[in-house]
Amino acid sequence: MSCVQLAAVTAYTTPPPWRILTKSGYFVGLCGAIGATVTYAAVVRPVLRAPTSERGDVAALRRRSAAYLAWAGVVLLVAGYLELAARVAGARRHLPFGQALAPGRIWDFLRAPAARGAWVSQGTVYLVQSIVLVLACAALVSLFGPGARRHLDALALTALPLSVAVTLIAEIPTTVPADPSHALELVLDQVHIVGGTVWLGGLALLAALAAARRHLGGNAGLLWADIWRRFSFVALVCVGAVLISGLWLAWKHVGSIGQLWTTTYGFLLLIKITMVLGMVAAGGANQFWLMPRIARARQADATASLLHLTLRHFPKVVWGEVALGAGVLGVVPFLSGSARSQAGGPAPVATGSVFAVGAALALTLAASLYVTARTSEALARRQVPATS
Repeated sequence: MSCVQLAAVTAYTTPPPWRILTKSGYFVGLCGAIGATVTYAAVVRPVLRAPTSERGDVAALRRRSAAYLAWAGVVLLVAGYLELAARVAGARRHLPFGQALAPGRIWDFLRAPAARGAWVSQGTVYLVQSIVLVLACAALVSLFGPGARRHLDALALTALPLSVAVTLIAEIPTTVPADPSHALELVLDQVHIVGGTVWLGGLALLAALAAARRHLGGNAGLLWADIWRRFSFVALVCVGAVLISGLWLAWKHVGSIGQLWTTTYGFLLLIKITMVLGMVAAGGANQFWLMPRIARARQADATASLLHLTLRHFPKVVWGEVALGAGVLGVVPFLSGSARSQAGGPAPVATGSVFAVGAALALTLAASLYVTARTSEALARRQVPATS
């Protein structure tokens, strides 16, 4: 078979518009639910519960957090239904997406028997996922009610594991993977998704909360300094998870550096990588420049400067990261197939040396993130220069 013939067999096919919208929307829904609940639980809630937080600031941020989480539940519910319909349309090649939206067709899809050799049917897996999704959305949507908002912490902590389970359940294999590397790919794919949704969804939540600065007091800079400090640690963990899992997934789908610009998949992946690195660079600016300035302003008791840095300057950088993250979500639906197959190359083979190199890269990356955190702390500990 000639190279031209092989390229024709493995040619890239652009997804239909409905698949692009449903897949992007589904990840937006996951970012809203997973990212917002994790960030609220790990970052916002502890700061609001601190005895030094002013009551008016706490009330304002709790109201805005509850409203954001409630709308995140609505988005996930709609996006989840559309994603399920897309799976129905994908399972029946000639079924128009509009017809796949019918509840009867979706129910038939969920009740389909298991394939030969499968321990459970794919429809059952999606049925369990849908039930968990509805429960997560119910907990979040209930926050529209004033009475439920008094139980914001409990509802957010209930929705958190349910939201994470939504993506994990969907990837449960219906048959035992014959290749151990395939099982590892499933795990790392979920690490990639959860890490990315917490990172991007957390940024979006905090950017939205920072927009409430007009309703906050003059000492809100202290509260927000703690919020940004806590989230910086969460973001570092997410960056490590995304980059380490991304290295493995890139190796599985890209056979050489050249395939990044000689294949459609590779070029789209290159665009995604560029935007992710842009987010990392913006986060690095926060770590090495803004966070130390915030810490020094706090040490100097410079209330006005602290308020400006935490609620005006910092959110501008965060909104830039959110915009890049939205671009990443826009590219994801187009990443179908692999650069290896489009280039006519062989399938990847996971050997001991591949795992060794991967482990070395992961340890190097973890060490670099640790150094980043310690360097940021060292810059923050610099003495505030005396004023004349």
